[in-house]
Amino acid sequence: MQMTGAKILMECLLEQGVDTVFGYPGGTILNVYDELYNYEGKIRHILTAHEQGASHAADGYARSTGKVGVCFATSGPGCTNLVTGIATAYMDSSPVVFVTCNVTENLIGKDSFQEVDITGITMPITKCNYIVRDVNQLADIVREAFAIARGGRPGPVLIDIVKNVTAETAEYTPLSREEHASQGRLGALVKRASHDLKMPEPDLGDVEILADMIRKSSKPLLICGGGVVRGRADQEFNVFAERIDSPVAITVMGAGGFRGRNPLTTGMIGMHGSQASNMAVDACDLLIAVGCRFSDRVALDPKTFASQAKVVQIDIDRSEINKNVETDHHIIGDAKRVLQLLLERLDQQHHEEWKQYVFSFKTETEYDEAGNTLTPKQISDVIARLCPQDTMVATDVGQHQMWVAQHFHYDYPGQLLTSGGFGTMGFGLGAAIGAQVGNPDKTVIHITGDGSFRMNCNELATESYYNLPIITFIYNNQVLGMVRQWQHLIYHEHYSQTTLDRAPDFVKLAEAYGLGGKRVCTVPELEEAVREALACGHGYVIDCAIDMDEMVRPMVPGGGRITNFLVD
Repeated sequence: MQMTGAKILMECLLEQGVDTVFGYPGGTILNVYDELYNYEGKIRHILTAHEQGASHAADGYARSTGKVGVCFATSGPGCTNLVTGIATAYMDSSPVVFVTCNVTENLIGKDSFQEVDITGITMPITKCNYIVRDVNQLADIVREAFAIARGGRPGPVLIDIVKNVTAETAEYTPLSREEHASQGRLGALVKRASHDLKMPEPDLGDVEILADMIRKSSKPLLICGGGVVRGRADQEFNVFAERIDSPVAITVMGAGGFRGRNPLTTGMIGMHGSQASNMAVDACDLLIAVGCRFSDRVALDPKTFASQAKVVQIDIDRSEINKNVETDHHIIGDAKRVLQLLLERLDQQHHEEWKQYVFSFKTETEYDEAGNTLTPKQISDVIARLCPQDTMVATDVGQHQMWVAQHFHYDYPGQLLTSGGFGTMGFGLGAAIGAQVGNPDKTVIHITGDGSFRMNCNELATESYYNLPIITFIYNNQVLGMVRQWQHLIYHEHYSQTTLDRAPDFVKLAEAYGLGGKRVCTVPELEEAVREALACGHGYVIDCAIDMDEMVRPMVPGGGRITNFLVD
């Protein structure tokens, strides 16, 4: 049947099972929004306060649900406002399809009003991107985009549609998702795409080699990385860890891939990793990293990292193998499938003496009781005690992010939403909105610092309008805490431009948006505020006073040996 490009786009979204879109309208995308008006009841649109907020919300929706997130924006500044969100999704392998509209074909390349080459800008931070100039190609491109976003190692894809294409008509034939792989352009795409759409089947010989290495090891250590979470391989990973009786260190992105309350958990690894995790990686004889790319925040000094161990890397993306740390063995494949194959080949292992050594070190930082302010541990303890155990946690970036990674225990993939690779301040509130929209029956909290919260606090308007009962906890030390910590430890206490002793009053800001709010300085005040926030049924901001010199501990300086703690 004949349809406009805008209607074809809507029908293709329905083919993909899309029921929610985050976005912000503008001139060039008006035909799409005009058609969206006719899809009320089929596709829900969440209007954010800013395009960056929409990008993070679509990302948070994707991470928390396992579905592909969708985000709309207009041309020019509308689509460039997405760039930070696209890069955030790319670095953390989050499947989001971004749909933008450009000026009409006859105005392309003429410096027209709100024209920008968004495909050129985003080429390095997407798995694939398109500019659609022919309405007859639109349906196939949308189908390809979703296949690429969710296929193999997930990630963001951008579709830029020139405005006239959204108004022109073409023949549209519905296709189910099952038919996509065998029709249209997908067959050719698989051959030319830089990321294969199919899951690579692990080499059975490689699996046998690793199984034999595990049998011979007396001091194994597992690293649970983000690939376990993205691949929803948590059940297999938990059984695998128990089967080989190995301590498990967890990266920030791996939170939820292994149960945080499991006795085998050593805590976070790396720059702010626990003593147990960092000492274990330095002493193990076999290190198996599953879905971990050995970033500079984990393998701070690649030359000395796991220097006594045989290093094994399991990853779906061949380009990650030996990129940061030289391996002794590796397996290319989906984490879930690789772990299933290993479990078929391994009997129960026992490593009591090794575990005794590893767990003689601390798995979590201890804090002194505070005076007239709260400690990070006190805040996390109250939240963990009063909020449901399956509460979803979205964070921004900074000290609070590390405290949340250190002191909360995560039980399932998507429970922690944080910008691990790109380190995006302002990510958390948008991500929390996406998580709450995608998981309306769960408690969602947003943990931030006073610096990060200033970045995108305008999204309180979105939270308020859609009556999303998100609770924001601000770790308020009146400074850019992580930068100040580095200034204190490394830069001779030159506190240059890191003090935030200025407006706004966050409680009054929350009230201005029609939300609840309270400033707290003690544990009883915090407990009262949390109970009130959980019971009120709407958004709430809790401003928690902490000391400006509170530090994230432990800390290993960048480039240092993982056991050389600057502070512990």
